Amino acid sequence: MLLYSNKELDLEIYPLDSTRWNDFEILFGERGACGGCWCMSWRLKRSDFERQKGNQNRMAMKTLVEQNRKTGVLAYMNNEPIGWCAVAPREEYSRLENSRVLKRIDNELVWSVTCFFIAKYLRRKGISTELLNGVIKYCELNNVKIIEGYPVVPYGDQVPDAFEWTGIPSAFEKAGFVEVERRSKSKPIMRYYTVHANRGIND
Repeated sequence: MLLYSNKELDLEIYPLDSTRWNDFEILFGERGACGGCWCMSWRLKRSDFERQKGNQNRMAMKTLVEQNRKTGVLAYMNNEPIGWCAVAPREEYSRLENSRVLKRIDNELVWSVTCFFIAKYLRRKGISTELLNGVIKYCELNNVKIIEGYPVVPYGDQVPDAFEWTGIPSAFEKAGFVEVERRSKSKPIMRYYTVHANRGIND
């Protein structure tokens, strides 16, 4: 199902499902995006994540996809997979739930954006915001009222890409997110309120 497209960029965004798993593997490559993470870092206790880095994390993510669990969206440019954004109900992310800085700010049901991975040649070109546009459409289709993000404020102009894997505030702002809480100088909590937030869906 096409979620979002930008014809000027020849960019399309789809939910990750079993039919797109091979594309996900192509994008993540042999390193599993970053050091064998396969986007399982937020979903596991640190000890479990470290223990199964690499193929075990890959298989754990594949199992989630095969079970039709919510995992995130894939971006394509010229029909090639070029970007990933993880999004799922907040309770899916055990490390997030146990975070002191990013602990819940209220009892609202939210979906959380936890990770971006973009092909190296397209980084710093606005793809993160495009991915967030796809995430918004995906969440609206699932009747989600609130989307949360946890970007990191860059400390300079030449910040390593690995530092910005949860995104930066400006990308979220361009997609319509607003800051709602900040317990750390560099780690705001930002939210997007979907069309359903105003229509009373899921009340």
